[in-house]
Amino acid sequence: MKVGDVVTLNTEMLGCRPGTRGVVFNTYQDFDDSSKEGVQVIFENGNYDGFSVTDQKLFLQDEYVTYIPFFVREYKFENVMKVSQDFENGFWDEIFR
Repeated sequence: MKVGDVVTLNTEMLGCRPGTRGVVFNTYQDFDDSSKEGVQVIFENGNYDGFSVTDQKLFLQDEYVTYIPFFVREYKFENVMKVSQDFENGFWDEIFR
């Protein structure tokens, strides 16, 4: 997965029901396998979490989206406080409509 990818949850978590959409906003070196990448995902309700490669297979499903805005694909992660602030300011609204 890469920044800007849209996913859906397969299970209830983070105050979200199965089928809730999320957007990958950051990738990082996977803690379980350093040759792979984990992802951080923000969901429709503003909650976010990190998912190792194993967690991605268990809890997330890629969602085919024909158009993902450039500004989302080019999102530059700074810190989680900024991610929350961006959510409050409507940055992710176009994806979650």
